[in-house]
Amino acid sequence: MAGTDGFTDDALDLRFIGNATVLLRYGPLALLTDPNFLHRGEYAHLGYGLLSRRLTEPALAPEDLPRLDGVVLSHLHGDHWDRRARRSLDRTVPVLSTPHAARRLRVLHGFRRTAGLRTWQALTLDRKGVRATVTALPGRHAGHPVLRGLLPPVMGSMIEFGAVGGPARLRLYVSGDTLLYDGLAEIGRRFPAADLAVLHLGGTRLPGGFLVTMNGAQGAELVRRLRPRAVLPVHYEDYTVMRSPLSAFLAEAGRLGLADRIVPCPHGGRACLPAGPGATPVVR
Repeated sequence: MAGTDGFTDDALDLRFIGNATVLLRYGPLALLTDPNFLHRGEYAHLGYGLLSRRLTEPALAPEDLPRLDGVVLSHLHGDHWDRRARRSLDRTVPVLSTPHAARRLRVLHGFRRTAGLRTWQALTLDRKGVRATVTALPGRHAGHPVLRGLLPPVMGSMIEFGAVGGPARLRLYVSGDTLLYDGLAEIGRRFPAADLAVLHLGGTRLPGGFLVTMNGAQGAELVRRLRPRAVLPVHYEDYTVMRSPLSAFLAEAGRLGLADRIVPCPHGGRACLPAGPGATPVVR
C-alpha cells in the first residue's frame, strides 16, 4: 500500500548519504543518523588537534533533507556531527545520543530537545500513527583503556519501526563506531535477528596505529555473531584515517558465507527494506 511521499507504508526506505549518514523513512516518519555534510577536501575535527580530510562528497546537503522527526547520533566526533550539521539542522529537532553528546549539544549549541540515552535505555518518536523506538546499545570506540578515556563515549542503536501501539514491524541495528568485543553479544540476546544491520566499518586508525572502528574482519565477524537478515556497510573510504576498504569486508563476509546478506548500496544509493519474514531489500 502506498504511503505519503510515494513510500510504502510497511517498508523502510534508506538513503546512504555518505560516511555514517543515512536518511531513514518509514511512512511519514523521517530520521537521520550521524549527520556529516562536509565536502571533499574539508577537514573533520576529531579532538586533541587531530584532523582528517574528507575524500568523498555527501549525496545530499542539509537543505535537501525532508522535515526530520529525529536524529540518532552515535557519538560526538567531527565526522559524525560536523560544523555544517551544527549550523544547518533545526535546533528543535530531537537528537538522541549518549549523555555526553546530548549535554554538549544542548548547553553549547542550543539543541534544546536532546536526549542522553544510557545503555539499554529507550525513547520513542512518532508521527501520524507510526513510531520509531530507539534503544541505546553498547559500543566501545577503542580497545586500550587509556584511549577509551580520551575518545567520546559511543553508542549503538536498535531502531524499531511500527504502528503506534503496535508491535515492531522492522528492526534496524546501527553499530556506531564500535570495535568488536564480547559486550556486543548481549545485543543478540535481547534483540535476536535484526532485519538490517548498518555497520560502521573503515578500520579507522589514530596516530600510533590504534584501531578505533571495525575493519573488514571485525565487521564480518560481528555479522556472523548477530546474524542480521541483511547488512548495509557504511563508514568506509570517506576519510584519510580510514584504512580498511569496503573490499576487505566483502571478502571476509564471503569467506564466512555471509555474502548474500550484504545490501549493495553505494554512497548516494537508496534501498527499500519491506517488513515481513523472508522479505529482501531492494536497491533503487
